[in-house]
This record gives sequence, structure tokens and C-alpha cells, in this order.
Amino acid sequence: MLFRRCFKIAKVVHQINEEITDRELRLIGGEGEQLGIMSAAAALKIAEEHGLDLVKIAPGSNPPVCRIMDYGKFRFEQTKKEKEAKKNQRVIEIKEIRMSPGIDTNDFNTKLKNGQKFLADGDRLKVSVRFRGREMAHTEIGETLLRDFADKCAEIANLDKAPKLEGRSMSIFLSPKPVTPPKKPAKPKAVKADAPAEENQE
Repeated sequence: MLFRRCFKIAKVVHQINEEITDRELRLIGGEGEQLGIMSAAAALKIAEEHGLDLVKIAPGSNPPVCRIMDYGKFRFEQTKKEKEAKKNQRVIEIKEIRMSPGIDTNDFNTKLKNGQKFLADGDRLKVSVRFRGREMAHTEIGETLLRDFADKCAEIANLDKAPKLEGRSMSIFLSPKPVTPPKKPAKPKAVKADAPAEENQE
């Protein structure tokens, strides 16, 4: 008799074995072969004979689709895939650089260098200029600063959002350009050497 296994999984996504009580279901074998439509009891008996589990994989179908498999192994492989996907997934952060309309050249270049580093690391960048008091009468100075900043990052970033004034701040958004792998140089075609001319034999 098949040993009854109890799986406590944080996110239950499948009904297995005795949990399946449908009058009719479509059964798929362990090798992917179609075994036809039958009762849940008959399908469970087949699974027991193979020492495997009966797993409902498509509950919304009519009739529901079940498959014979090693459910413990299946969940292990699924968890492993999810961990690998999370490991390879990079969270894109939005970094922010703030400037004032009267920023001097050295400070501007320092902030530009920091912004380019953020972009090179794959982060999105928000660059803003904050206006105080009478500076609001000369917002064009801030727009010029922001466009200059974007122009100097044009090789590595795209301008997502043009300079826009919101309250006392004007800002732009820059996103790193996708990195395309360098093309491999084409291998030079081998030039066949001309065969030596045969000597005339007398």
C-alpha cells in the first residue's frame, strides 16, 4: 500500500491523493501518456500501484486533469527553480541626486560622476533641482542644468521624463541603456593555397 505523505507547504497549489474526490477526471501517466477519463478512486489506485502520488494539475478543466508523479520531488524542483529565479532577479532601485540652481561647476561634476555610477550599476536615476524664494522666477536655469546633466549621460542612459516643474522642484528621470554583448569578430575565411602546377613529364 502507498505510504501516505503529508506535505505542509506555505503556499498549497495542488490537491493530492485522497484530497481529490471528483467523480470523473482525466488521468495522465508518469511519462506523460494519456490514460483516459476515470473516477478519482480508480486513478488513485493506479498511482498506488506505481508507488507515486495522484496530483490535480488542472482543476479548471472539464473534467479536471490529474497526473501521476512523485509530488515530493516535484515540489523540491519547483522550490529550487523559484530560488534560482529570485537569485537571478535584480531589484532596480531609483537613486536621487539633488542640485540647487546656483550649483558650481565642481559640485555639478561630482554629482554627475555619482549619477553615472548609479546608472552604470543598473539603477534608475532621478535628478532634481530645488528652487527657493526668488529662484522660482528663474526656473529656466534649473531646466538648463537638468538637460545638461542628461546630455552628459546620453551614452549610458535614456531620458525617460523631460524636465517638469512640480511645486518648487524640477526633475528628470534617467534609465540605464540595456547592455548589448559585443559581437564576436567574424572568423577570417581560410584561403586555399593554389595547388602547385604539375610538372610536364616527357
